[in-house]
Amino acid sequence: MPASPHSVRGKVYLIGAGPGAQDLITLRGARLLAQADVVLHDALVTDEMLELCPQAQKILVGKRCGQLSTAQQFINKQLVDNAHKFALVVRLKGGDPMLFGRADEELRALEEAGIEVEVVPGITTALAAAAATRQPLTKRGVARSVAFFTSSTAPEHSGQDAVPDTDTLVQYMGGREAIATAERLLAQGRHADTPVVVIENCSRPDQRIMRLTLATLALGLGSKHGPVLVMLGEAMQARAHQSFDSEPVQDESQQRTA
Repeated sequence: MPASPHSVRGKVYLIGAGPGAQDLITLRGARLLAQADVVLHDALVTDEMLELCPQAQKILVGKRCGQLSTAQQFINKQLVDNAHKFALVVRLKGGDPMLFGRADEELRALEEAGIEVEVVPGITTALAAAAATRQPLTKRGVARSVAFFTSSTAPEHSGQDAVPDTDTLVQYMGGREAIATAERLLAQGRHADTPVVVIENCSRPDQRIMRLTLATLALGLGSKHGPVLVMLGEAMQARAHQSFDSEPVQDESQQRTA
């Protein structure tokens, strides 16, 4: 008799793809992708990254702010169902699975179903952005604390939207919330000339870096077409001899006052 589909119990790997560039995934992550039977991937995972798993069935389960996306409960079911069909299942997430990656819900679903699961870390966008802009998040005598945060778009969670009180702030998915964040910080007493670095499409060919101030951030960021990360604080102050010849940097604070 053929085996029941539910007699198979594979292993699921939650793998961080990093910020976008193919060569920023870990060696372990790339090796597992090359062995995967099926890969359930985010919308922000690049086509170049998926070239690392040509043998695998690929399932898009993307979640993009402001767009139609796959419900988390359905993603959880997909993971469990595929683990009953395949030996090696990969859930490929942008950045790191354990930071703003809804990993808790997926881990709970897999654990409740008795599915073996392992997490493979990835480079989170904040660290990739600091490297891309050559702007350390901490700085001796200036910044010794860092907070990663994101604003909730759900009304029932609006009470959690307070901005952390740390030296350096890094706001994920910050494009649409930039004005509100800047207004809150100014109201809390942050200086209007606090340096801000904004990066769009970090590590990708169409990466854009913008340097401005908290006051100009409050005016908004204009049209953005990719994921945006906002870094704020005195650690973002450009060094005296820092050059930006490797990236198309725009000083929007000068453009707005010109």
